[in-house]
Amino acid sequence: MHACGEVRILEVMLKKERLFTPGPTALLPQAQAAMAAMSLHHRTAEFRAVFTSTLKRLQSFLETKNDVILLACSGTGGMEAALTNLTSPGDRVLVMSAGKFGERWQKLAESYGMSVDLVQLPYGESFDASHVKGRCGGANAPRVLMIQASESSTGTKHDIAAIARAARAERPDILILIDGITGVGTQALDIDAWELDIVVGGSQKAVMMAPGLAYVSVSERAWKVMETSKTPRFYFDLRRERKSQAQGESAFTPAIGLIAALPAALEYIETLGGRPGLTANAEALGAATRAALDALGLKRFGNGQPSGALTAIAMPQGLDSGLVVKALRQQFASVVANGQSEMKGAMIRVAHLGYYDFAETLSLIAQLEIVLVQLGALDAAKLGAGVRAAQSFYLAQDKAAKAKA
Repeated sequence: MHACGEVRILEVMLKKERLFTPGPTALLPQAQAAMAAMSLHHRTAEFRAVFTSTLKRLQSFLETKNDVILLACSGTGGMEAALTNLTSPGDRVLVMSAGKFGERWQKLAESYGMSVDLVQLPYGESFDASHVKGRCGGANAPRVLMIQASESSTGTKHDIAAIARAARAERPDILILIDGITGVGTQALDIDAWELDIVVGGSQKAVMMAPGLAYVSVSERAWKVMETSKTPRFYFDLRRERKSQAQGESAFTPAIGLIAALPAALEYIETLGGRPGLTANAEALGAATRAALDALGLKRFGNGQPSGALTAIAMPQGLDSGLVVKALRQQFASVVANGQSEMKGAMIRVAHLGYYDFAETLSLIAQLEIVLVQLGALDAAKLGAGVRAAQSFYLAQDKAAKAKA
């Protein structure tokens, strides 16, 4: 209220904070409630029953016959566990990198004394089978191949099925390690059919939970290799965890609340049709967002295959993405991610994975239009064009679904 008694509407409008970042993502209320209600000690029969049933449900969610191990850590901890359990110092490994998380595989491998063969593409590009051919055979063939399913620093995905086939054609026993942290629940990822030895996921992504829990699927081939690998590990010793978790316990103190939240999240995902339904939702939100960008004359960052996990929106020439991030936060309490490292200022990253629906996506497109007009990067005459394109996408999808039914 001002001296004249006038109320300035924009100053008193409610602002509900909403995360549109690709991790941590929006939290499922049922999972939050389950986490808050958990009070069991982890060395009890009651908790062992919860832990065992959770592992089985997670295995079903991933649609794999492989063991799935839960670790109290971030996704990067799962990546480190994958590498350390399957290698020995000096091993030759093939790292495929086209973003900041591909570079994380490289840094992990170098930290543990691996001999790294690096295949690198510009940020925003995608790998396919052609980038593997000729790199996995011969006398100095790599023991391990490491790649992201979805590169969340650039909003792109890689053709994991084709890459795995090409690698195995040259070396049948090569170990394939997948960072699926933003790939699980946002793109096709057939662990068993594609013979993926390790797939790493994280609780703060498509499964709609808080950070702190990594899950790692492990093939029988990988378990056998662990018997002879020499890289030191203690907390991340997957063989120790396999033995403990088969008895319904973790080797060390587990993330008790997150393990209680996970079944609630997976139960909700089952109502969507399981992982395929969750993936379809993410892909649809991504497609609607890209339709809006086209209508507004905006572009995605890079030329790679778009990830269902998020869309990286390149900024109009001369506009620092930090100004867009700030304006969305201040005016609408919507939190999007800036570019990482040298990509900072060049893009904003908008999430689609997990607990996001079409209404939220439509709202963010409208907010982005307003902010771009205010920053002089969009003609006011184009207001609503992105929203209209997303609405048209929705109506077309609805019509096709009804016709199919």
